[in-house]
Amino acid sequence: MVDFTSFLLQIPFGFDGGLGFGLCFPVTGETDGCCEPRLNPIFSFLLYTEQNPPYTHTQKSNYVNVYMKWKKDPYYDSIGHIHKSMVLKPIINLKNCIARAPNGCIPISEVSKRGLQLDVPMKVARFLRRYPSIFEEFTGPQHNLPWFRLTPEAAEIDREEKQVYEECGKDLRDRLKRFILMSKDKVLPLKIIQGMRWYLGLPDDFLQDLEKNLDGSFRFVDMGDGLKGLTVESEEKVLSCVQRNAMKRGVYFGGPMEVIQFSFFPIKGLRLKRKIKDWLEVFQKLPYVSPYEDFTSLDSDSDVAEKRLVGVLHELLSLFVENSAERKKILCLKKHLGLPQKVHKVFERHPNMFYLSFRNKTCTAILREAYCDPSAIKEHPLLGVRKKYIKLMKESDAILKKRRFGNRLVDHRDFKLNLDDKDRGVMEDHFLELLAEVRYNQFLQEESQAFSLRVVDLEGIDMPLG
Repeated sequence: MVDFTSFLLQIPFGFDGGLGFGLCFPVTGETDGCCEPRLNPIFSFLLYTEQNPPYTHTQKSNYVNVYMKWKKDPYYDSIGHIHKSMVLKPIINLKNCIARAPNGCIPISEVSKRGLQLDVPMKVARFLRRYPSIFEEFTGPQHNLPWFRLTPEAAEIDREEKQVYEECGKDLRDRLKRFILMSKDKVLPLKIIQGMRWYLGLPDDFLQDLEKNLDGSFRFVDMGDGLKGLTVESEEKVLSCVQRNAMKRGVYFGGPMEVIQFSFFPIKGLRLKRKIKDWLEVFQKLPYVSPYEDFTSLDSDSDVAEKRLVGVLHELLSLFVENSAERKKILCLKKHLGLPQKVHKVFERHPNMFYLSFRNKTCTAILREAYCDPSAIKEHPLLGVRKKYIKLMKESDAILKKRRFGNRLVDHRDFKLNLDDKDRGVMEDHFLELLAEVRYNQFLQEESQAFSLRVVDLEGIDMPLG
């Protein structure tokens, strides 16, 4: 076969050769002092290969219609700090309102009309009274209005929470920085960050005090249409959680396109078809594209794109406090993170990595690796504090139950006194005296009733005249 470049060099026509294309071919044998003929720069593109990322050569689509039946897992459905998180959120919001008050207490009128703002699902007063272990109610100084303050136990956890924010500020900034760098343009609107604040574990005033909470790498930008955004300026290479774990195992060496296999956690009792097993083996051997790398030249229909998408969701959930989030919250990030329209299908195609819980009338996506291999995911510094709040929440149920039934049914057999023999004898003598007095009064009452009846009978008798 004749090489195409050699064929061009052997063309005998030049500019005056009658072709009239305005193309200047070199004469055969013309050199630049080299042993090979010189090619006109116009045709240099024939020998130039663009330095595209390696995954441009592996963008094949071996799509398999993966359908794995959803299987309920009681372990993930019973994790308290995940499924109580949505109830804890309004409690923390109300707690912050009380903690910021000058006297540490507020009247109900201060928060009664802010239920929607504080994510309270019912009337605020009723919600506060449902958690007596956290909120203590008392009568205010004026007009007998109900006031609320934190219980000593809740106040202690609040102080611990503030200490965590002070000591772990760098960790919180790093998580926010990674969240922004995962976006398509390395910038996110402030309203998106505020909406994900609870999952990232940021305090409610994190974006207000810039000098205290943000370092010099953060910068506010105008995104148009009056929309403010937050961007990160950093040239430092950021490694994902998957890359760091692979580097610890010695299977990743910092290259741009290396094969990294995800950690799969098989589901008990779920058997996969042969074609699905084969597809998963091929999927694991594909190159890993970091969520922080440029993906604009990646074919969205390729298997590599799907592996990148799985890596994005894995990295996103690893940044959150409970390593979980409502699926609808993740879907709201599609535009900013460059996620495809059917991103929700990834959770169904990869149940070995993600579990979908349908408790509390919502769908929650949970990262399995965080609970099957805790050493693989760095624990959020705020997780321990939230667990303490949830434990305190459960005590409210016992308090309310005691209030409802404690005074209604009293069993005298359960009434025991710790008395010695002397005190017990005194109590028995006193009890006998009271019993004798009660019986004597009862006897007098019966005698008085009998005397009244005898008087009535005597009045009805006709006495004979003498």
